Amino acid sequence: MKHIVIVASVFVFIAGCDTMSDSIFPYEYSKEVLPNDLTVILIPMESPGLVAYYSVVRTGSRDEVESGKTGFAHFFEHMMFRGTKKYPSSVYDSLVTSIGASTNAYTTDDYTAYHLNFAREDLEQVVELESDRFQNLYYKEPAFQTEAGAVYGEYKKSITNPYMLLYEKTQNIAYDVHTYRHTVIGFEDDIKAMPEAYDYSRSFFNRYYRPDNVVLIIVGDIQPRATLELIKKYYGGWKKGYVTPDIPPEPSQKGERKGEVSYPGKSLPIMNIAFKGDAFDSGNREFVAAMLLSDLAFGETSDLYKKLYIQEQKVESISSSVPRNRDVPLFEVYAMVKSEDDVEYVRDQVYQTIEQFQSVPVDEKRLSDLQRRQKYTFLMNLDAPNKVAGGLARYVALTGGIECVNELYSEFDSITPQDIMNAAKKYYTADRRTVVLLKGARS
Repeated sequence: MKHIVIVASVFVFIAGCDTMSDSIFPYEYSKEVLPNDLTVILIPMESPGLVAYYSVVRTGSRDEVESGKTGFAHFFEHMMFRGTKKYPSSVYDSLVTSIGASTNAYTTDDYTAYHLNFAREDLEQVVELESDRFQNLYYKEPAFQTEAGAVYGEYKKSITNPYMLLYEKTQNIAYDVHTYRHTVIGFEDDIKAMPEAYDYSRSFFNRYYRPDNVVLIIVGDIQPRATLELIKKYYGGWKKGYVTPDIPPEPSQKGERKGEVSYPGKSLPIMNIAFKGDAFDSGNREFVAAMLLSDLAFGETSDLYKKLYIQEQKVESISSSVPRNRDVPLFEVYAMVKSEDDVEYVRDQVYQTIEQFQSVPVDEKRLSDLQRRQKYTFLMNLDAPNKVAGGLARYVALTGGIECVNELYSEFDSITPQDIMNAAKKYYTADRRTVVLLKGARS
């Protein structure tokens, strides 16, 4: 993790990467790394009386490297609401309710985020509460076992969703050794065994919930200098000690993989055509072009969408994604097909679309319109503190800061039709491909 150290007596505001005049991020912000390596990003903005507070732990299911111990990053999203000796869960909940704040959390493959929205006058109370639970989380074995049971219940509920079942199967087929092989919630056998892993859970917390693995994003009606002093006051004694996990790199795929999964309930056939991509890098021109290609080839304005969904009505839905991840993700095309007889036809239409983008340059005006729309959409989602902090959380988790945002959108603007072709040729090939079909129970 690369740190940018700003001397406290000279509190520097940074407008994105350096001071680029064409920066897309519209707010000034400050970034400081405390002596214990806790990173703090402060973004004052006009939001009378409102503040958003994100604690981004740069640990997700990706970091679960020990055999038989998947699902613990998500598990700690639950346990972090169990409280401390000073503020047990009932007291924490009561205080949050009394100040009218909303609080929640979520876990991804690459990070875990805890967030609150509240009134400006309650900032110190929130800083104290959050700093306490991140440093002093406390729970006994019975509470741990109760929560482990709840997590298993969550797994059983989630797997009733056909898309979740398909996702789980796809990850397991596509990856050989990398930890992306399991989903965020973990393998079922590991979740079932969680109640016996109390001691392991404490070691997991002690390794990953450290200041040198956490970034705070505080946005809204704040005074940066005063806010920073509060952070130093309440987080300054937190001892660093993050242990970087040894995550096995995924070897290059050497040919197409296929699989099929049966869904016990009723469902139309759902096909996932997935390709090994690249880790997020705002300076990787081919990766950035792939993000645009995904929309151009398979989005709601694409020829394929118009043909399969509107004109021929072969699919109930078709969509695609190019995820931003720390390591190599899957670039996916999902299609829910109305008739099993049309599955191969839809698959072949996807392949033909890819071949077209590999050989024929996309219309320049269509590309330009998408580039403008990407920028407009990003900016329109920055109108409230919680949206700003939430929109930045993944970038912070991947890079440790938000400097990459301006670089990414600058790169978006410079992508050409040739870059789109290059991305199609690099990523969307048979050697990188995994195809999995989900079939529901027949009536």
